[in-house]
Amino acid sequence: MGKERKTAHVVVVANRKGGCGKTQTSVNLAAGLACNGKRVLCIDADSQGSLSVSLGVKEPDKLETTLTTAMTHIINEQDYDPLAGILHHMEGIDFLPANSNLAAIEISLAGIIGRETVLRRHIDKMKSFYDYIILDTAPTLDLLTINALAAADSVIIPVCPKYLDAKGLELLLKSIAQIRRQINPTLEIGGVLFTLTLSLRESGHSGQSAKGRPSGVDRRARFTREVMESVTGAYGDKINIFTEYIPRSVRAAECAAQGVSIFQYDPHSTVAAAYASLVGKVLAHG
Repeated sequence: MGKERKTAHVVVVANRKGGCGKTQTSVNLAAGLACNGKRVLCIDADSQGSLSVSLGVKEPDKLETTLTTAMTHIINEQDYDPLAGILHHMEGIDFLPANSNLAAIEISLAGIIGRETVLRRHIDKMKSFYDYIILDTAPTLDLLTINALAAADSVIIPVCPKYLDAKGLELLLKSIAQIRRQINPTLEIGGVLFTLTLSLRESGHSGQSAKGRPSGVDRRARFTREVMESVTGAYGDKINIFTEYIPRSVRAAECAAQGVSIFQYDPHSTVAAAYASLVGKVLAHG
C-alpha cells in the first residue's frame, strides 16, 4: 500500500440523477490521478456495483469481502483489518468493491446512533495510506450517499445538460448545504461537471447537417448549450463550474465492459483529454 501519509483528500462523485456519468467520472478521475503518481483508493458506495464492474469485477455478488463487510464491523463495534477486501487494478488504482449486499446496510444504519458517520469511521482508518480516496455513489440521496458526503472533503457533481437534470441540481445543492450545516461543515463543492454533452463533431454548424447527420442534432446541441448556460448563469457565481465538458462517446461507454479507464482504452480521444484536464484541476486544488 505504500508508506503512510496523512493527507488523503476524499472526493465524492454524486448526483441524485442516474445516467449522468458518475461512475465513468469516478473511474477516470482515479485513473488520471494514478497516472500522476498519486496513491488512489476508489470505494464503490452503490449496491449496484457499477464501479466494481467498471474496474473489471465480472461478478461482484460472488465477492466475500466488500464495503458491506467493513461497515458491518463498524456497526457491530468489532475490530477488523480496514485494508481487507481491497483489490488492485492494473492502472494503479486500489478499490474496495460493493455488491447487492450493500442494500442491507441501509436497514442496519437506520436504527443506530451516528448512522451518518459510519463510512467516515472506516475511511479514517485508511486515509494514511492514500493521497486521494474517490467514492462513487448511488443515484439517490440515501443513507449511504449521506455517509459518503459526511466523510468527504469535496464533492464533484456530474450533470448531463438536460432540463430535468439541471432542475435536480437545485435539490442536490440544498441537500449538500444541509449536510454541511448539520454533519460535515468542511465539505466543499469541488465543482459541477457537464457530462455526456454532444461533441463538436456531432454538433456541426447551425442550420446544416454535420457530415450527413440530421439537422435534429443541431437542435439538440443548441438546447444543450442553453441548459449549460442556464446552469452557469444560476450557479456560476456561487460554485465552481468546471470548464471541461465531457463529450458523449461510444468508446468511453465501452470502457466499462473492458474494465479499464479511457486513458487505457482510448488515450488520444477527446474524452481522455477532457478528463485529463479535470484531473489537472483536482490536483491544482490540492
